[in-house]
Amino acid sequence: MTQAQAFTFDIDADGIGLVTIDMPGRAMNVLNPTLVEPFAALVQQLETDASIKGLVITSGKPTFIVGADIDQLTQITSAQEAYELCEGLKGMMRRMEKSGKPVVAALNGTALGGGLELALACHARIALDDPKLKLGLPEVKLGLLPGGGGTQRVPRLIGIQKAMDLITQGKELTAAKAKEMGLVTELAANRDELLAKAKAWCLANPKAAAPWDTKGFRIPGGDSKSPAVVQVLAIAPSMANAKAHGNYPAITHIMSCLFEGCLLDFDAASQVESRYFAACVVSQTSKNMIGTLWHQLNAIKKGQSRPKGSAESKVKKLGILGAGMMGAGIAYVSAKVGIDVVLLDTTIENADKGKAYSQGLLDKAVARGRSTPDKRDALLARIKTTTSYADLEGCDLVIEAVFEDRAIKAECTKQTEAVIPASAVYASNTSTLPITGLAQASSRPQNFIGLHFFSPVDKMPLVEIIVGKETSDETLARGFDYVLQIGKTPIVVNDKRGFYTSRVFTTYIMEGMAMLGEGVHPRSIEVAGLKAGMPMPPLALQDEVSLSLSLYIAETTRKDLEAEGITLPVHPGFAVVQKVGGEHKRIGKKANQGFYDYAGKEKSLWPGLLEVFPPKAEQPSQQEIVDRLLYAQANEAARCYEEKVVRSVADTNIGSIFGWGFAPHQGGALQFINAVGPAKFAERARELAAKYGSRFEPAAIVVKLAAEGGRFSDVV
Repeated sequence: MTQAQAFTFDIDADGIGLVTIDMPGRAMNVLNPTLVEPFAALVQQLETDASIKGLVITSGKPTFIVGADIDQLTQITSAQEAYELCEGLKGMMRRMEKSGKPVVAALNGTALGGGLELALACHARIALDDPKLKLGLPEVKLGLLPGGGGTQRVPRLIGIQKAMDLITQGKELTAAKAKEMGLVTELAANRDELLAKAKAWCLANPKAAAPWDTKGFRIPGGDSKSPAVVQVLAIAPSMANAKAHGNYPAITHIMSCLFEGCLLDFDAASQVESRYFAACVVSQTSKNMIGTLWHQLNAIKKGQSRPKGSAESKVKKLGILGAGMMGAGIAYVSAKVGIDVVLLDTTIENADKGKAYSQGLLDKAVARGRSTPDKRDALLARIKTTTSYADLEGCDLVIEAVFEDRAIKAECTKQTEAVIPASAVYASNTSTLPITGLAQASSRPQNFIGLHFFSPVDKMPLVEIIVGKETSDETLARGFDYVLQIGKTPIVVNDKRGFYTSRVFTTYIMEGMAMLGEGVHPRSIEVAGLKAGMPMPPLALQDEVSLSLSLYIAETTRKDLEAEGITLPVHPGFAVVQKVGGEHKRIGKKANQGFYDYAGKEKSLWPGLLEVFPPKAEQPSQQEIVDRLLYAQANEAARCYEEKVVRSVADTNIGSIFGWGFAPHQGGALQFINAVGPAKFAERARELAAKYGSRFEPAAIVVKLAAEGGRFSDVV
């Protein structure tokens, strides 16, 4: 082993050195000083030691290198520091590339970000032909760009347009796809063949050089001045803005790197990349995204919200009550990880229809080469359809996903508990009905929990775990483990009406409808929703949810609260739901008419909206509308945290992004308040409250943080 034990280095009889990276104390290799410093010494040895004829670089772990050390990046305080870090790493890679000796990356596993950039600085890349192996530059997903030469080597290998698609979207490729594109040189079937091919390449190319270091090199498809590329570069910014709405500066910086860099020689282009990388590192957007989508997300996945002391568990047999969209989706994601599933419905036709959902997804995967008929058939064999509760015998978890009706849910609970083991966990997928109330039908409320999935289950990454009054820590731990088992992200929420995600999500669509009722033009509302960074505008989203469901939930909630002697203030947006959904019977997308008219995949705002809600002469600015949409959500999220509905800042932020799509570039609802500053947020919230109503009055916890000069963190 070398310094810091970061890798082993052995030279064979032919003078080919084998570098096996295996960083101690880490599950995966990352580019940080522990690896980079001894590696720089190795590069110097490569340059000066005549006995070394070439290098093969591989990993001793299941993955190759998964990127730069994000923890190191977050400690950077200035653009100069970021620039120097970038230039230092790239200087080492460039020396390796220009050593005059062959260097081959033997990719035995996934290589992402800086890991792929190190491989790109090698003269060839041999990769295992394993569908689990992923290659990509996903930095944009954290508000960054590749700073290890990725924005310059990729276009010089595959052309500017393909590079732009790959890097601005953070796409991950299989080894076979990367070879087809020209990023990988050869594929290998196993590790022995991988290393043999890598060594053979070194011996066959004793004076290897990068293509861009050879005389007469031309960028595939042309440089930034070529007519075909000029056309791409002319429209790319507007296409990017149509999706990103200017909220992700890294995307613009990546396009600038490609445009400017591909007019220059490689070394000058590399410096251009370092400058744009530094701009990304110190941006508020990257701070927001790294803080939440890296640090907080990892804390959740490591079990921050899981009760300590409970042994880890795995679900072997799962029962699902209700084979509709939710039940069918839960069946698919569970069977996919090897769980035996019993899918129960009132008729075998309904149950089979639910199973057919998995068949449809799997057939598509087979057709696209992402799966095989054997794997598809094996997964489908794990889903048993039935109408008999007796088939639930032996289940260690049952998830109820039936209609939002207390009486139906209570009957399901009783029939299930008569069959399942006393130790089994029973979960409801309800999105609105309090878990403590539903658990009253249970003879073992300590085993009763809420597992709120989001539709479509196979795509949505979040599960909201709701803890009832009597839910035990053991049950919470088992629910948490199941969510991780199926590859989802769990957040833990206490049992209050609307829980967390449904409660705050509603504020977004209700604010959009309130503005419509005030005479704000519907097109302005919808554009502002996208500009705010939301995945869908509020009126379109209400159509997806369906106005009839919103009316039903509102009526159920009103009755429940009246029974408790509580009267809630009516949101001004509700009158708009009643008008459009109730009076005009336009109940949403499922009926092809709501706020929009639908014709197949095409939709357009219903012209009648302008008659029912005539736009006022004086319209608010776009920023005013954006503020209302964001502040309504963030303020309600702060109230949820204040009321201990949500248990941590991480759960609150991740739940907002993964649950209903709160502007990811803001880093989540509470991080939005942090970034604005609690004092400024409270001041602006009061301005909005004076104009539009008390719902905007800043949450007490925001006022407290403003007074103390604090911010939201998990130690508040």
